[in-house]
Amino acid sequence: MESSVTIQDKKSFISWFLGEFRLKKRESTWILKYLLNHQEILENVHFVHDANLCPRGIVMSSQCTEDKPFCFYKNHLETVDAEKTFHDIRLNKHESLYIQLNFKNARQNALYAAVLEENPFKDELIPEEDSKIAEGILEHTLREYEKNECLKMIDDALDRHDKEAFRIWADRLEKLNINN
Repeated sequence: MESSVTIQDKKSFISWFLGEFRLKKRESTWILKYLLNHQEILENVHFVHDANLCPRGIVMSSQCTEDKPFCFYKNHLETVDAEKTFHDIRLNKHESLYIQLNFKNARQNALYAAVLEENPFKDELIPEEDSKIAEGILEHTLREYEKNECLKMIDDALDRHDKEAFRIWADRLEKLNINN
């Protein structure tokens, strides 16, 4: 993934961040300082939300949050061992590395927003529970619509004294009520 954020912008942001916040885990500070001094790695760094969804992601938290201090995710495995993370960063300089920083008012911070990129691994699909609720509402709405249509057709059949149409629509309404 090619970054739309320049290396200089990333460096400026990391420098600002390190000056403003204390991270819960000192190794997080070391990693960010290491990135500042290694341009070839910084080229492949992407600041994102939900780094845990990425094939190679780090979540670091400042002391002013309730979030967990540090976690490294690689191919759906996770570790809190910052030394293993540092080793992986050094060995895989040319692989994309996705970083999520948790700090006070991060979502409202203009400097963070300037370096944030869209997470290509974030699934934008509706969560399964929400999908089931929506499906249930849709099914209920369709059943109610069909019932109302049957009632209209029954009324129409009664107005025309059409016994056959009345029986067809009444049977259909009964089946809808039974399946409810």
